[in-house]
Amino acid sequence: MIPSSAPPRSAHSRLILASSSAYRRELLSRLQLPFEAIAPDIDETPRAGEAPQDTALRLAREKAAAVAARAPGALVIGSDQVATLDGMQIGKPGDHARALAQLQLMRGRRVVFHTALCLWDSRVADPSSAAQVENVQVFVDFRDLPDAELDAYLRIEQPYDCAGSAKNEGLGIALLERIESNDPTALTGLPLIALTGMLRRAGVSFFGV
Repeated sequence: MIPSSAPPRSAHSRLILASSSAYRRELLSRLQLPFEAIAPDIDETPRAGEAPQDTALRLAREKAAAVAARAPGALVIGSDQVATLDGMQIGKPGDHARALAQLQLMRGRRVVFHTALCLWDSRVADPSSAAQVENVQVFVDFRDLPDAELDAYLRIEQPYDCAGSAKNEGLGIALLERIESNDPTALTGLPLIALTGMLRRAGVSFFGV
């Protein structure tokens, strides 16, 4: 959804990332726009019967809305990622044993990552038209690797806070055979091509012009 009437173009709107993720902070910093990060503090539990992409979109929107409610006049970025295998959600493992079980399940198979993005413009008076939302899909083929390699990788990088148990921006790339997406940073957690489009529609300028 795109706001029906975008505010005047401005390079100085307060920009907030509704996230405590170091990965998303690093990605957003690439745009060289001043921003701050605020944790949204919402319940991220999937709802019963909710499709994976709907979970990601709902949580991205709820994160942005929660922070926007505390930041009048700001542009707030919310993002959420859900990994799926055969339609089954794959969450953050949290520990080594769960991460190893995830990688064993995914080896030699294709996993779909739904990375949802929301830009909430709290300068827009009507909440129903304040948000731009988009789901960016990434298709990832995992290599069919033996348990010993999977276990060794986890002990080196310890990606226990990552859905899918692998950091593609790090050594985890060696677990992957193919990545297909029209937005290369979506897999890491923040699709910058989609985001820059949203920011432009909200009146943000780039390159100092």
